[in-house]
Amino acid sequence: MTTRALLLAGGTGTRLWPLTRTVSKHLLPVHDKPMIHYPLATLLSLGVSDILVVTTPRDLPQYRRLLGDGEAWGVSLSYAVQARPEGIAQTLVLGEHFIAGRPVLMALGDNVFHGPLPPDFPGPPYGARLISARVSDPRRYGVVESDHAGRVLSVREKPAHPQPGQAVTGLYSFDAEAVALARDLRPARRGEFEITSVHQCYLGRGALTVSRLPARTVWIDAGTFPDLERATRYVAAVQHRDGVRVGCVEEAAWRSGLIDDDRLERLAAGAGARAYGDYLRALLARGPAAPPVAGIGSQRL
Repeated sequence: MTTRALLLAGGTGTRLWPLTRTVSKHLLPVHDKPMIHYPLATLLSLGVSDILVVTTPRDLPQYRRLLGDGEAWGVSLSYAVQARPEGIAQTLVLGEHFIAGRPVLMALGDNVFHGPLPPDFPGPPYGARLISARVSDPRRYGVVESDHAGRVLSVREKPAHPQPGQAVTGLYSFDAEAVALARDLRPARRGEFEITSVHQCYLGRGALTVSRLPARTVWIDAGTFPDLERATRYVAAVQHRDGVRVGCVEEAAWRSGLIDDDRLERLAAGAGARAYGDYLRALLARGPAAPPVAGIGSQRL
């Protein structure tokens, strides 16, 4: 089981300018929670207990204030600074000491998942594994082609003329070789060290696989105004309809066994909003009737 992860909250957020002129993109609200809570809850639902948050020098104090050291959720949160927005792959090098030669997950801080993740993710502790999802316009994403066994045949970053297919989501699994591969990369045409280049290194070794997101699981890359609005509408509708809280980090930690009933009760008592505390207490009253899924433990789809 992979228990370490990088949670990426850096970059300049130019697609959400001017909101991001003074605040990190990943601190913007998606309905009733900061954006970063959603991928954090996804990692907790996978049982990840050691997380390195990578952010900018400007935004580091805000993330420390929001997330703390993770002790409340039964995990360890530490922080690293990416001084310049030089690409996702660079964060593997920044996290070298944290990764310490072990398999690691990586979650992009603007990705919202709701529903079960593929049962074969993160997979065995060797090679790299992606999660893909079918989208209507694959030109906006990395695109992956694979065979029926999940072996990747090709992966490309935002191709101009893609075939209909699967987009690469913002949740990855890497073995211990990822740091060395990232360190040897050259900048891509945009001047950044792209994560797709790391994936292509694994592809060249025959060690890149992909898991398809179940059809009933929702994935939204909330990094643009239309998608941020779509994520907000979706979360609001699901919470109103089903009486659940998407992206609830306390629930994800509790259902994954990272915290016990007593800790959840204390978190409920300390919740700043009464409705939020009441929701956590209601979880205790109902009991853990559902297995952990991405972003939230109990849901009805």
